[in-house]
Amino acid sequence: MTATTDGSAQAAGPATADLHDTATPAAPGAAPAATATAIPPGPAATATATGALAAPAVESGPATAAETAMRRAVDHLLARQDAEGWWKGDLETNVTMDAEDLLLRQFLGIRDDATTEAAALFIRGEQRDDGTWATFHGGPGELSTTVEAYVALRLAGDPPDAPHMARAAAWVRDQGGIAAARVFTRIWLALFGWWKWEDLPELPPEMIYLPRWFPLNIYDFGQWARQTIVPLTIVSAKRPVRPAPFALDELHTDPRRPNPPRPLAPAGTWDGLFQRLDKALHHYRRIAPRPLRAAAMNAAARWILERQENDGCWGGIQPPAVYSLIALHLLGYDLGHPVMRAGLDSLDRFAVRREDGARMVEACQSPVWDTCLATIALADAGLPADHPALVRAADWLLAEQVVRPGDWAVRRPHLPPGGWAFEFHNDTYPDIDDTAEVILALRRVRHPDPERVDAAVERGARWTLGMQCRDGAWGAFDADNTSPFPNRLPFCDFGEVIDPPSADVTAHVVEMLAHEGRAKDPRTRRGIAWLLAEQDPRGSWFGRWGVNHLYGTGSVVPALTAAGLPTTHPAIRRAVAWLESVQNEDGGWGEDLRSYRDEGWIGRGASTASQTAWALMALLAAGERDSAAAERGVAWLARTQREDGSWDEPHFTGTGFPWDFSINYHLYRQVFPLTALGRYVHGEPSPGKGR
Repeated sequence: MTATTDGSAQAAGPATADLHDTATPAAPGAAPAATATAIPPGPAATATATGALAAPAVESGPATAAETAMRRAVDHLLARQDAEGWWKGDLETNVTMDAEDLLLRQFLGIRDDATTEAAALFIRGEQRDDGTWATFHGGPGELSTTVEAYVALRLAGDPPDAPHMARAAAWVRDQGGIAAARVFTRIWLALFGWWKWEDLPELPPEMIYLPRWFPLNIYDFGQWARQTIVPLTIVSAKRPVRPAPFALDELHTDPRRPNPPRPLAPAGTWDGLFQRLDKALHHYRRIAPRPLRAAAMNAAARWILERQENDGCWGGIQPPAVYSLIALHLLGYDLGHPVMRAGLDSLDRFAVRREDGARMVEACQSPVWDTCLATIALADAGLPADHPALVRAADWLLAEQVVRPGDWAVRRPHLPPGGWAFEFHNDTYPDIDDTAEVILALRRVRHPDPERVDAAVERGARWTLGMQCRDGAWGAFDADNTSPFPNRLPFCDFGEVIDPPSADVTAHVVEMLAHEGRAKDPRTRRGIAWLLAEQDPRGSWFGRWGVNHLYGTGSVVPALTAAGLPTTHPAIRRAVAWLESVQNEDGGWGEDLRSYRDEGWIGRGASTASQTAWALMALLAAGERDSAAAERGVAWLARTQREDGSWDEPHFTGTGFPWDFSINYHLYRQVFPLTALGRYVHGEPSPGKGR
């Protein structure tokens, strides 16, 4: 599968301006671009003698503007569907993906000049004027990202005395040097002797044997962390060092003392306890029985091999793939082994190539997520339910249902499978969020085989209900993945490593269950009660997988009203008041990623298409269609739409880990505005039509 571009130019600077400047053409056999006849006339359009819809002669208000923008957006989105039925926009993160790709190739001895220069071209283009690299558009320089980008450019031949390199190195030293970087960055450097393994937290492979009831067993970690930690136990045990092609003295505050000693936290604190545990594990390494250690590494390798997907990747995401390849290589798997070949090939499919030759590596790919959101958007915009594009999308989604157990079955061993994952290939880790949205999408399609749809939806709903947590809410990948201990480990400084319930996932599940006619099910009511209890005093909800309170609120309000809460309910009125209070002067809404660190940023930021759409979706669900706030938001979307029916959005509005790993889903700027405009023109989708 080749990564596709998303068809929209960025508004921000040369670094990303031409990364997505060509619309994906309609694939052979795909539906033609939508015409006005595809959507029933709304209140602001008039039919011509031929049955087509003529554009209004005069822009007479928000309804007319919304109708016009909606139709252009439908045309744009339909033209981008793949012949197989799916949609996929680029998934942009930060340059550590590209830097680590080069470091992996250097470690395995397969780095080539063409890949190196293409990656370096992208990395250089993302550097800020102060010499740093950020983790999101407009964000501050980030130390570990800057260190990894710098090392990658050194591999590409950029000399340390070049002005852009000297600025970066000086900034790194000012921030404390390599010693202040996160553990993952120092692991990459240790692979080449740029850092001492002894100065890294210990991660023993024997943890693979910890029983599931024991604290810090591998299933206490979220799926993304679990897949990464298991191979890293092998790497940590082996402590490999490849010859360094150059020194990195310029990145230390004092090259003679690259890791100055730091005092331990008090023994009575959690940090102090786990720091001392790490020291004990370092001592254990020296006395660990060799047969036990060898057996543990082999058990970890079996665990890794069992989870390799059909396309060669692991869980459809980049970090487990790179560390699994390193771990298996250290255990004797040569590069010609089918497991290694498939793994390396899968990483190549994560690369997006620009017209200027630059190469951006995606952390993962999101076709299931993008396809169900695009289906919902087009259906809510009035595309006929039996339109060929929607039927093709439904067919593709139906084929993607996961019908075998995965890691989630550790906590739910008797639950039949039936979820959907995020990526092209990921049968081990279906997620609850995708499953809920896929069901909502399938129910909007009039499929020629309705029994097939009913059976798939029933499996998905049953699986989702079975994944409910003890507190009545839902996490993303596992049930009750809430241990307080993994985040305390010195090793785990790279972001969230557990998967507790979140308001946005729970809201999507509640909305799905309401549309399936299960609003009064006791399990749905428990989810509603949890959401009401989680409302922020401001009136908003925290967003775990999208930025941030705008995403949470845009998810929760439609769910609550779909489940039967009246628009006069105090929680709904508080949410409306909050949304009105944070609307920007230009009529849009925006929220900066800094809101995860600083409450002063909550609901504050430059207006974006996706975040404006989330706010509108909440307002429309709350019965505020004719409010001044909704009309101004619709006007902002219509005013900022491009000629081709798309929107620009350089800002990152998605998250992998709040603050620590940010995502720009390049299809968000298309699907969410279309959904909001469609609901503004045609009204809210009616719940209770499911089985």
